[in-house]
Amino acid sequence: MSKADENYKKIGFYELKRGNFKLNLTNYGATIISVIIPDKHGNLADVVLGYDSIDSYMNDTCYFGALIGRVANRIGGAQFTLDGKTYKLPANDHGNTLHGGTRGFSDVVWTVTSYHKNSHITFSYNSFDNEEGFPGKLEVSVTYMFIGTNKLGVKMIAKPVDKATPVNLAQHTYWNLRGHNSGDILSHIVQIFGSKITPVDKDLIPTGKFQSVKGTPYDFLEPKQVGSQIHDLPGLYDMNYVLDKSGQEHLSKVAVVRDPVSGRKMELWSNQLGVQYYTSGMLKDTKGKDGAIYHKYAGIALETQGFPDSVNHPNFPSQIVNPGEIYKHYMVYRFTAS
Repeated sequence: MSKADENYKKIGFYELKRGNFKLNLTNYGATIISVIIPDKHGNLADVVLGYDSIDSYMNDTCYFGALIGRVANRIGGAQFTLDGKTYKLPANDHGNTLHGGTRGFSDVVWTVTSYHKNSHITFSYNSFDNEEGFPGKLEVSVTYMFIGTNKLGVKMIAKPVDKATPVNLAQHTYWNLRGHNSGDILSHIVQIFGSKITPVDKDLIPTGKFQSVKGTPYDFLEPKQVGSQIHDLPGLYDMNYVLDKSGQEHLSKVAVVRDPVSGRKMELWSNQLGVQYYTSGMLKDTKGKDGAIYHKYAGIALETQGFPDSVNHPNFPSQIVNPGEIYKHYMVYRFTAS
């Protein structure tokens, strides 16, 4: 039996259900496949983009619903230096490393270590030394859990075993609160609690500077439609926001997304310092689940994270985690409708 066949055998699908709040997940990439919630009339819809088959997830280049690592977002020049040693990584994005490399955590089979259908599921993965070029073994877990009747918690934990390593995990779900197959998200209303961004060059690598959002299309400090200024940009939002918070000890509010048609609202809290706001400007005729075809602007991703390319910017908060230390990344989503 080939390794691919062995992996196929280990791939499973799991449901979490509490009342009329339902999630479907797979241990391939620790991925969220669907989130089903009611609208203001009580009608249920699946509000995340995804696929019907595991083959589609294996061939996916959009990272639908996936858990991203070892280092989410971009690393400039596909390399970094740590403790005097330079580590070369797969250059899978215009000469840079994106979302952990050619086969990041979104493309591996995780182990289910705890599962209660009405409560939570925990996926674990042991990343080996030099996996995608990164130093040292890393023990990783992600738990998706219900909190009360309308909140979803995500807890990501990583522990280096034998070497210091950069760690920056992210959850890469694309949201469309009107329903995953309802068209674009340009009329969704978004608020982001970040008054600065980390501007980028043409290859989307941060320059190392911080820039105020005031007076720019990136200003979502007050709620506004996604599409209100999107055409003042090169076609999409794909930017890291510096969240207005002092540290990582506590959860703070990251963003609010509301769809005026269905009345669904999603609020997001996290302990992370940044959030990547992405409006799926690269989607084009992507075949999704239930016969849906996803076009440009079909979904919104809000990926809480450390800043992109932090390993090459000493002025950015460090993502290096040493043996004996624990990386902790928490997210809480609250869903309402009115």
